Amino acid sequence: MDTDTRQFTTRFLDSLSSAPGLQMWLVRPLQTLLVTGEPVTLAALAARTGRTEAAIREALATMPDAEYDAAGRIIGFGLTFNPTPHRYETHGRTFYAWCALDALGFPAVLGRTAQVTSACRATGEPVRLTVTPNGPTDIEPPTAVVSIITPDRPTSVRSSFCNQVHFFVSADAAKGWLADHPDARVLPVADAYEAERPVIEEIIAADPSPDGC
Repeated sequence: MDTDTRQFTTRFLDSLSSAPGLQMWLVRPLQTLLVTGEPVTLAALAARTGRTEAAIREALATMPDAEYDAAGRIIGFGLTFNPTPHRYETHGRTFYAWCALDALGFPAVLGRTAQVTSACRATGEPVRLTVTPNGPTDIEPPTAVVSIITPDRPTSVRSSFCNQVHFFVSADAAKGWLADHPDARVLPVADAYEAERPVIEEIIAADPSPDGC
């Protein structure tokens, strides 16, 4: 990345860290349970993290974007059972991601390769790629880019970030969207992954699970 892009990604990380509703220590245990394909109970999450159910309930109360089923079990936080534009397939199961960066980062967080398919925000054409724990590969089309935004006062992770982080088939295809989002820019998929890497590392380091995975 050039210096200007590095400065932008630093602003992105600073903005993300100030967003309410992101409990880093809970992200990886929750994703690990969600990727089994079953809704996640408080008891399962407490056992996974070595915390009490009361502590888990308190943490979830600060995460308004979390999705639940009718029984009160968690079915989505970044990775979700509910359809979004970002299809995420791994180990024979189909999930969805809240945004393009989630789709790029979760394979590293979970240690599982995923096949990602997403419709270009501007044209509707498919963007397809394989994302390994070490980053994205086999990107089609190779000109694909990811939009990243740096709001000054984020209100929540999903509303302030995820809802504006999309795949586009090319930088040219994103021009119209960028004109309406002056605080955003687009990065090639590989650069977007590198911009997200510090977040991935923080999520992994924050995992309190007794077995560390």
